[in-house]
Amino acid sequence: METRHGASLLILYLHLAWVSCLQKVEQSPLSLKIQEGESTTINCSYTETINGGLQWFSQDPGQGLTSLFYLTSGEKQNGRLRSRYNMKERHSSLHITNAQPRDSATYLCAVE
Repeated sequence: METRHGASLLILYLHLAWVSCLQKVEQSPLSLKIQEGESTTINCSYTETINGGLQWFSQDPGQGLTSLFYLTSGEKQNGRLRSRYNMKERHSSLHITNAQPRDSATYLCAVE
């Protein structure tokens, strides 16, 4: 029974590795430092056409992911955060206005 479970994990791992090779997601800049009160934009692009949406997350050190936006097209805003998504161009941006110390985090985009 342990062997069957091990084989299932291996198949799942290989499947996930194969899927991730098809889609390449890139963010820029890779890191940045800004002063309190400044604004910044983080860009996300991907290589393959997707059928779902794009999601932006933030992650504080030692914490789990927090969903910021889920977009299928257009633009959404939540307070000082705004995200735009253009599926045709395979591009999204996350804009932070009037940055505050609490905005210090890792920001990630993901596509379905």
